[in-house]
Amino acid sequence: MQDLHKYLDKAQYEAVTTCDGPTLILAGAGSGKTRVLTYKIAYLLSKGVMPWQVLALTFTNKAAKEMNNRIAQLVDGDVTKHLWSGTFHSLFGRILRIESQFIGYTSNFTIYDQSDAQSLINTIIKELNLDSKVYKPAMVLSRISAAKNRLILPEHYQADGELRKADQLAGVPAVAEIYQCYKNRCRLANAMDFDDLLVETYRLFREHEEVRQRYLQRFTYILVDEYQDTNYVQHQIISQLTTPESCISVVGDDAQSIYGFRGARIENILNFTRQYPSAKVIKLECNYRSTGMIVGAANAIIANNKHQIPKQVFSNKGDGHVLQLFETASDKDESYRVAGEISRLNRQGISHNEMVVLYRTNAQSRSFEEAFRLKGIPYRIYGGLSFYQRKEVKDLLAYLRLIANPRDEEAFKRVVNYPRRGIGDTTVGKLKMASAEHSVPILQAAANPNVCNLTLSATTAKRLYEFAQRIMEYANLAQQGVSVCDLAKQILFAEGIHKDLEGEGSEGAAKIQNLEELIGAMAEMETEVREEQGIETLTLTEYLSRVSLLTDADQTDDGAPRVTLMTVHAAKGLEFEVVFVTGMEEGLFPAESSRFSNKELEEERRLFYVAVTRAKSYCILSYAKTRFKWGQFQYCSESSFLRDVPRKYFSASSDEHQVPFASRTSASSQQRVTTSSPSPSVVRPSSLVRLNSATVATTAASRPSTPLNISDIVQHERFGMGTVRELDGSGNGAKAVVDFQGVGQKTLLLSFAKLKVITRNE
Repeated sequence: MQDLHKYLDKAQYEAVTTCDGPTLILAGAGSGKTRVLTYKIAYLLSKGVMPWQVLALTFTNKAAKEMNNRIAQLVDGDVTKHLWSGTFHSLFGRILRIESQFIGYTSNFTIYDQSDAQSLINTIIKELNLDSKVYKPAMVLSRISAAKNRLILPEHYQADGELRKADQLAGVPAVAEIYQCYKNRCRLANAMDFDDLLVETYRLFREHEEVRQRYLQRFTYILVDEYQDTNYVQHQIISQLTTPESCISVVGDDAQSIYGFRGARIENILNFTRQYPSAKVIKLECNYRSTGMIVGAANAIIANNKHQIPKQVFSNKGDGHVLQLFETASDKDESYRVAGEISRLNRQGISHNEMVVLYRTNAQSRSFEEAFRLKGIPYRIYGGLSFYQRKEVKDLLAYLRLIANPRDEEAFKRVVNYPRRGIGDTTVGKLKMASAEHSVPILQAAANPNVCNLTLSATTAKRLYEFAQRIMEYANLAQQGVSVCDLAKQILFAEGIHKDLEGEGSEGAAKIQNLEELIGAMAEMETEVREEQGIETLTLTEYLSRVSLLTDADQTDDGAPRVTLMTVHAAKGLEFEVVFVTGMEEGLFPAESSRFSNKELEEERRLFYVAVTRAKSYCILSYAKTRFKWGQFQYCSESSFLRDVPRKYFSASSDEHQVPFASRTSASSQQRVTTSSPSPSVVRPSSLVRLNSATVATTAASRPSTPLNISDIVQHERFGMGTVRELDGSGNGAKAVVDFQGVGQKTLLLSFAKLKVITRNE
């Protein structure tokens, strides 16, 4: 074993060599958590501990593989083959196969993945004659999974009044019955899902004391990575394998507990010393990743949380650069401002690979993708699809494509049975063939199968006719001048897409956010066309032509340096030279859902802490004063979290405009400043509502032009501050070329653009 003093600092050395009794290793951001964990296992092995006596639990296979590789470099590589090192699911699954005789399974049981489990749930829903539009397999499986992770078995679920009441309120009272059937069918098939690997392990140890004792004595040393992310059932199993005096070492950071929505319990790490009273607490407080300014700001942020284990992280890299705050006029302005800063930093020699743009929700990626494409900045979406490649976005666009072009077979196939309306693939196949043979648009064939000599059942023919009629009515609305934005909103609710997604729980909520962003982008494009070209309403065909230029720009990763776009949740564990934390607005970050829950608010603040601590050298925060939501401008206020960051961590030259919270008191942002967002102006018809085009646009003649001079400083509600460079024309045709900060030059019709003169050049 190498000389540990050469490779570990004082706190790390103590954490590695403390092996007697329980130990809580609080590893601050960038403090070398993985290094400590691997060196500790290597240290144990070098002291004669047998590899099969060590149980090392991680959350990902990648983390387990990395840890084993590092250990192999420190000790005899063959030793790691006998280590019990891996994820909770893989190691407990291994135990279940060994002890299968005790749990009523054979050792060759099958493990169902998410797709297998949903398929079985779907089969059960059909067998129970339940409405699959109400009992969506993904939603039902999510409720069952949440129950399992709290060790609520089917028999307990049936008897739990609160759960049954919650199901009743959600309109799915039969979940308990489905859960029981699902368990029975899994057992009959000699199969388990991923949740069962944990639940059955707990049951094995609870019901068979001799088995529990065997593993309790076998695993002399237990190490758990990312302990702040453990859920209830994982914690219970660890408790079964330990006593208050066991040699258990848990590594984690309560300040980075951000997965409460997945069932993670921060209480597990906060209460560790209560469960293990003799535990030694070792704090790794030296951050080797970030500069002093970034670490200081992060400390100030997390200090506002009440429920935490105090520690004071410090940097070994000097003060470094101060943080920056971009206050922007709109989300569009924000994306251009970030793009401009990325270009500037890249010219200074920082690779695109070393830059990341973080956002709270996936929907926010859209404006950055468009700005980066326009500016020629290469990028990649981490852990997700490009905005216009997301299914829900493509679905709504497919409706618009079919409305504009009744011959669009691919669009027809995509939406004719979405949401489900009982039109199967066989029927669609027949329609395609008949349409092609008789040279009839597929939508016309659907409306009247007789035109192509196609015979269908009365029920199917009725469903197709009703669908085709609605599409044609939408087409009439488009021809009357109804805006693309209003048309999309109408489709979203009239076709039941919104309701369908609401039934998918948290995943559906994220998809609804993406559609909200899409509709906002439509309204933004319509506004730009009015201001730049004087066209009152963007036609559906023109919109689809423009958006197609965005949807075909998906890139394959050729290994070239690219800026990363990702959610803050996905960024945990990663690091970058430059980090942009965007959308720092109340109701967005922190999320609106945390408004009335201090527990959720504290998790949101931990998420902000995680975002800032991903940065090595540069951390730039940004927010927009307006955003398009549901196709309307909504004013935003800066995040209350910004008040958690003292002014000293920002540039000394920052003025009040750049740091809007600077002159305010340092009162704790536990007292939230919130602005209620108006409900989206959305038509929710049971049948189509005809809109008069006059209601969605005003005439150019009714708008007075703004007298301007060359070099005037003006304010635009979306583009922000700009300087007038050129003036041309007169009356309603008067135009101005304005150079906006970050966005660049825009040619605007003064009769449409709402420009406010800030400084006049007489």
